[in-house]
Amino acid sequence: MQLRSWARFMRVAAIGSCAALTSTIAVAADLTPAPAPQPTVVPEIPSGWTFRFIPYAWLVGLSGNSTVKGRTADVDLPFTKIVEETIGKGGTLLALMGDLEVRYGPLGIYTDAVLSKMTTSGDSIRARRLAPGVTGTLATSSGFTLKEAIVESGVAYEVARFTMPHGDSPGIPAAIDLVAGARYWYQQADLSFNISANLDIADLTIGSRNRAIAKSGSVDWVDPLVGARVRFEIAPGQTIFAQGDVGGFGAGSKISWQTIGGYSFDFAQKNGITYSGIIGFRALYVDYTQGFGTTRYGFNMLQYGPVLGLSMRF
Repeated sequence: MQLRSWARFMRVAAIGSCAALTSTIAVAADLTPAPAPQPTVVPEIPSGWTFRFIPYAWLVGLSGNSTVKGRTADVDLPFTKIVEETIGKGGTLLALMGDLEVRYGPLGIYTDAVLSKMTTSGDSIRARRLAPGVTGTLATSSGFTLKEAIVESGVAYEVARFTMPHGDSPGIPAAIDLVAGARYWYQQADLSFNISANLDIADLTIGSRNRAIAKSGSVDWVDPLVGARVRFEIAPGQTIFAQGDVGGFGAGSKISWQTIGGYSFDFAQKNGITYSGIIGFRALYVDYTQGFGTTRYGFNMLQYGPVLGLSMRF
């Protein structure tokens, strides 16, 4: 009797265990397993030749001071002020700008050129001081004209290419270039002043409306530079980029520096050419002086403003 009871208990226990196991398997089948982490894939450096040309507009403003023939004036000209002084007031605003880069694998050779002419007058130009050796009292300044060419050339070498972690996604591709090169400056600057009774104007040009004009003539110099740039591909065809460099080091100017940042987005592809729009911001500073007394020329200026461009890559 006890044996039959024990056998009955074992059958019930076995049936219960099977039922529990079946329920556990059914519940487990309904659960979605956690996805396995995706491996980080470092993008490869493209091989072969690539070319990129970017005509662009730099809506540049000026902030600093300019010295011509020993006379110095403060300049405070945001781009909106330059446009205001240009349209309908006889001022001048002309600019041609472009960037070209040729790459083979990690190595790139680039050239960037800016040609501009700006003329303005009014309260944005203020007399400041005379250089040692220049006699008299500086009268109120009334006008400023700058003809300028800036040509930058150099090499860029990609030293790192990696993927930045970003949530559950495989990551954001990124790359870093080191840059070395030179920046050539060419300038002609004119400052005009209302003539005061005791201002030495022997070396100045007398213009209309009783104005003395200091003309610099042609001035040029070359700054060596070193820098770096980084780019992040935040989505297919969309890139955030930043670049910075420092130069001069007393070889040309006392010091110069530049920073550029922006966003690039592909919007069309035709005949093997990828077209991209570019929006960003650029700031370029230089502190340059030469000469003494009435031959002194100085340009201590920050040029800054938004950048709009069209990139063609093939």
